[in-house]
Amino acid sequence: MTGEGESVARGTPVIRTRGITMEYPRVRALDALDLDVGQGVTGLVGANGAGKSTLIKVLLGLLAPTSGDAQVLGHDVRSQGAAIRARVGYMPEHDCLPADVSASEFVVHMGRMSGLPHTVARERAADVLRHVGLAEERYRVMGGYSTGMKQRAKLAQALVHDPDLVLLDEPTNGLDPASRDDMLDLVRRIGTDFGISVLVTSHLLGELERVSDHVVVLDGGRLLRSSATSEFTEATGTLLVEVLGTTTERDRLGHALAERGLQCHPVDGAVEVVPPPGGEVGGVDVRDLVRDTVIDLDLGLVRIQEGRHRIQDVFAVREEVAQP
Repeated sequence: MTGEGESVARGTPVIRTRGITMEYPRVRALDALDLDVGQGVTGLVGANGAGKSTLIKVLLGLLAPTSGDAQVLGHDVRSQGAAIRARVGYMPEHDCLPADVSASEFVVHMGRMSGLPHTVARERAADVLRHVGLAEERYRVMGGYSTGMKQRAKLAQALVHDPDLVLLDEPTNGLDPASRDDMLDLVRRIGTDFGISVLVTSHLLGELERVSDHVVVLDGGRLLRSSATSEFTEATGTLLVEVLGTTTERDRLGHALAERGLQCHPVDGAVEVVPPPGGEVGGVDVRDLVRDTVIDLDLGLVRIQEGRHRIQDVFAVREEVAQP
């Protein structure tokens, strides 16, 4: 699967918005949004109601913004919606598949709707259904599909016309952990193996850290941050220590480390340790001190690793700033 449409010059944003605002009678879904999205896989993160789905509909030319301008692949969202949709694939969040139609029939139909000749549409449908893992199930009616299979069928129809960009709205919605991992692998492959730019939305922050080159954070329709994923997850200078057991064992370790002169506090199921300047306590390396403390307490050590920032820390900082 390789792009056959108009090429996008490397370094040129595939999506650009300037002052995009979308107002409804009682809510402002997007608020003066300035955004550049480049090639690769970009994650769009925000809580439910942050404006993610509204932004996608604006970018597809399905909703006219109240004010501001936006271009997708160089096309204006207000006047060139049809041209945008011809070059963009869209996977909606909600279940919208006809229950009495097979995946093969549906994907062929969507290929025809995108302008492909019938023979080409059939070839492309077979190819893309194989890529998403539905080759053996493509002739079954989709009403009998599991949630994971339905999500794959929706992804297939977004890819059948070989787009330059795909917009994936909550592609892991409703999936169990194993199916979620498979879907995230597919999303990553679209950007790396197929060379198609991806904008993927999720309210699950850890998902986007795994698959995205760049992350955009929306909050209340406003841009909170837009950065390379590596900038979100840069090292904190701390150590995360995890031991076997419950919070009781974790807290025992935390108290013991504090008694030995280390600054530490609980983080999820681990203890975060802040090494002192020089990384030693009484001439003993902090990692060695942690290891010896775990042994003295007769605990099972799971990991000692460098602490890193997480995307959710952006929201935590915002909440702290907002405190009176």
